[in-house]
Amino acid sequence: MPEKSHASEDPLNVYAKAAILVDAKTGQILYGKNIDTPLGIASMTKMMTEYLLLEAIHKGKVSWDQKYSVDDYVYKVSQDKSLSNVPLRRDGQYTIRQLYQAVAIYSADAANIAIAETLAGSETNFIKMMNDKAKELGLTDYKFVNSTGLNNSDLKGMYPKIGGPNDENQMSARSVAKLAYRLLKDYPEILQTASIPKLNFQSDPNKTVTMENWNWMLPSLIFGKQGVDGLKTGTTDYAGYCFTGTAQRNGMRVITVVMHATDASGQGGYKARFSETSKLMDYAFNNFSEKQLYPANYTVKNHSSLPVVNGKDKQVSINTNAPLTVAVKNGEDNLYKPVFQFDNSKLDKSGRLSAPVKKGEVVGSLIANYTGGQNYGYLYGTNNAKADIVTSKSVDKANWFVLSMRGVGGFFSNLFHGAAKTVKGWF
Repeated sequence: MPEKSHASEDPLNVYAKAAILVDAKTGQILYGKNIDTPLGIASMTKMMTEYLLLEAIHKGKVSWDQKYSVDDYVYKVSQDKSLSNVPLRRDGQYTIRQLYQAVAIYSADAANIAIAETLAGSETNFIKMMNDKAKELGLTDYKFVNSTGLNNSDLKGMYPKIGGPNDENQMSARSVAKLAYRLLKDYPEILQTASIPKLNFQSDPNKTVTMENWNWMLPSLIFGKQGVDGLKTGTTDYAGYCFTGTAQRNGMRVITVVMHATDASGQGGYKARFSETSKLMDYAFNNFSEKQLYPANYTVKNHSSLPVVNGKDKQVSINTNAPLTVAVKNGEDNLYKPVFQFDNSKLDKSGRLSAPVKKGEVVGSLIANYTGGQNYGYLYGTNNAKADIVTSKSVDKANWFVLSMRGVGGFFSNLFHGAAKTVKGWF
């Protein structure tokens, strides 16, 4: 079953069918509206193409300089001026880098299909890759029928034979945010391209196309906002005006998603998706800040050490290996409580480690538990605001002599306690 939002009201009055605001560091949901309902996602779909391409680049399966030769399908889609496209020559060859830039900056549909064919051989095969990766990333409430997010009716009768002739891709706001969250965590270099406001594309030797970024919230563009550097717009009649945004200020990065955004009168438009995104970002940066609740080497009360079985030392001290930082709402610092969670796979039934023990061995986690009011939870339904609890030193296994002496000591100790009970019974 998918995780469900605990939001019961809309304190921000966001004009969208669904919206979500997330701390990009931990996946903590700072605001949510209708976040588990599948809706049209349009070109926000292309974040999956970006993820799969960057993954292939990192694994050496594809190179940036690799050439793609245009086929009939990609050519015909690229010539449709009603779509977001850079025109490609039928006999042309383009590098993967060129196609990637066209997708990330200009949301070019034909270039996206070209990447899908490069990675999977065909767009139909690519849909299987998308579904497999969605499952791996823990997405829920999704449906992919093509690689672009277009309506299948726009694909010149050559759409993948997975959905119907008028089908479109769907995801929930939570899953869109999960995809953006993992894209930023796993391949942060996406922002180097997504943040480019304008770039030329060499369509053929005699023609250059200027690609202006559809993300008009980049600081130098018409709806420019401080700190915005990504990520992906989307528009179809079915999906309405959508936008997955990200921005960073004062060390805090947020992810926003608005789906089928409108103005107060219910009218959609380019401005609506950016104004509603701006509302979410303002709420985040005006009301939350990244704060270090517990420093590195922090010792949890009543959990300063663990017993060690068969070790030279009978116990080992434990502490956090890194600071624990959380997006905290103004005035709520004291609403977080430290909670220690053991890694039961490392301990025996009596809660003991077995020697030998390595220094820095992870034995549990320190969780920042929020005890305040409305709590939207986390993208994956678990508290990701945590720091590892580790051992402070190594403990070697004791030799047979030490273990034998401990056994003898234990025998005489038990014998003494037994005799004392017997003597006590005489009086």
